[in-house]
Amino acid sequence: MDMERLQDELRMFKDRHFPQQRLRSSLTVYVLLALSYLLIIILFVVSLSRVSVLSSQLSEQRSELKQNHSSNEFKLSVLSSQLSELRSELKQNHSSNEFKLSVLSSQLSEQRSELKQNHSSNEFKLSVLSSQLSELRSELKWNRSSNEFKLFPCGPEAREWEYFSGKCYYFSLRVTSWQTAKALCEEKHAQLAIINSHAKQNFIMYRTRDKRFWIGLSDQNAEGEWKWIDGSDSTAGFTYWKEGEPSDSNHNEDCAHVWTYGEWNDVHCTYECYYICEKPVPL
Repeated sequence: MDMERLQDELRMFKDRHFPQQRLRSSLTVYVLLALSYLLIIILFVVSLSRVSVLSSQLSEQRSELKQNHSSNEFKLSVLSSQLSELRSELKQNHSSNEFKLSVLSSQLSEQRSELKQNHSSNEFKLSVLSSQLSELRSELKWNRSSNEFKLFPCGPEAREWEYFSGKCYYFSLRVTSWQTAKALCEEKHAQLAIINSHAKQNFIMYRTRDKRFWIGLSDQNAEGEWKWIDGSDSTAGFTYWKEGEPSDSNHNEDCAHVWTYGEWNDVHCTYECYYICEKPVPL
């Protein structure tokens, strides 16, 4: 009983408070709807504001682009004009350069022709100079030989030889026999002196000064037939025997030398005295 009673009271309590609870629920819904509208309006206003700003920026961008486009067109026009001027200038320069090239080509041809002529002329001059140089060398060589001949006619390395009338003479500084003297002269590519003229006699006489010097005269092959060392007969030409000579004393005097005043004297061939060698002037 008590339980049923309690349930009835609860039911009655619920039925009594239901209209208030319902009223409260409706009020909450209206408030939420109002807030939603307000938010929508705020969002709409914000969006309009942003759209306005973006539209303004877009207009500025369009205006700037338009100005830039005009500026670029102007620059393009200026550049096009400059390009045309440059082309015209290049064309003029090309014509000028072609003219200059033509002038330079003509000058080059002239230079080549001139150089060719100069080359031929220089070759001729070189040939003349070469010929003159050869002549000068030959002349210098001849002058040198002439000067050397004047200073050392018998050779610069043969100063012990003396020159006279186209021949060179060597006057020894030691004494020896006639045969040895003959051999020593041959070692010097010479021979014992042959006296066949007054001039040569005077030269030898002055040079020997009364000393005894072998000459190339003997009669070893046949007694009394005095012949020079080259085979020529002394009796057929110039002679300068001392008075009473040749005497062939003791039948043993077969060789001749110069003695007092350069006169010739016969003596035995083993006698020792100085000697005179004779040879042609070296070429």
